[in-house]
Amino acid sequence: MKVTLLLADHVQVAEGKLFVSGGGWSFVGPGRLACGVGVIFHVPWDESGKRINFRVRLVTEAGEVVRREDPPNEDSPIEVAGEFEIGRPAYAQPGDDLYMPVAFNTQLQLKPGVYTWQVEVDGHTDEAWRSSFRVCEATPSGTDN
Repeated sequence: MKVTLLLADHVQVAEGKLFVSGGGWSFVGPGRLACGVGVIFHVPWDESGKRINFRVRLVTEAGEVVRREDPPNEDSPIEVAGEFEIGRPAYAQPGDDLYMPVAFNTQLQLKPGVYTWQVEVDGHTDEAWRSSFRVCEATPSGTDN
């Protein structure tokens, strides 16, 4: 399976499509951060009709899971988990990849450093299923974040 990740200010899924606002950043300033994560699962033809479990988790540069510091979810990991099953549309041809877009938005307050959104599918992960960003000491010039 292939997975595509995109960091944005806001993301949403509608009519089977991923809608992105302020997408493609990798450097942000300190302070509160609006973070949207868009994920597209490229499901191989022969995996359609099967239940797929996923988890998208925020980790530090050292690989430690980032935990929330705000009540009422204090000390819970910053992650989203779910499952889906994708069918084969009538117009799809054998061998086509089938796309499943997923979107979630969160507010983050992170210390300066490098962070990575990491995807896990059915208990497996891959180096390609990651998207990293840096929280800078000061707001990088030319950004709104």
